[in-house]
Amino acid sequence: MASSVYTCTECGANLNLSATYLYPPDVFFEAGNKGTLSFSGIDTTKFRFEKEDKIRPFFETRNYWGIQRTRTKIKCNGCGRLVGHVYDDGPPMMDGNGQFGMGPSQVIPRAARYRFKIKALRVASQT
Repeated sequence: MASSVYTCTECGANLNLSATYLYPPDVFFEAGNKGTLSFSGIDTTKFRFEKEDKIRPFFETRNYWGIQRTRTKIKCNGCGRLVGHVYDDGPPMMDGNGQFGMGPSQVIPRAARYRFKIKALRVASQT
């Protein structure tokens, strides 16, 4: 069985990303997924995480925008290149219909989603 090996395009370091945790391409997220691959879990020893807090208008999609952006940058541990961001718009961490049964809400904690730029990854098949 062939598996994919994901490496950094800058330094060639193996990022140890597993296709087991890769979201299907047809799964849409609030923060979009254009030009990216999204994973539900990663090997955190392969990356550096840097908090980002900017106050300026930003647009992810037509329906997702804001003034203050808080997110976490994912950088390659080998070369420091920005390879993606962490978002908290993954699947709910618990079952339920939200507060008072009115559908999902911000009250329900969301699982982290690790969104990697396709341009920052080199994908090779390994048998």
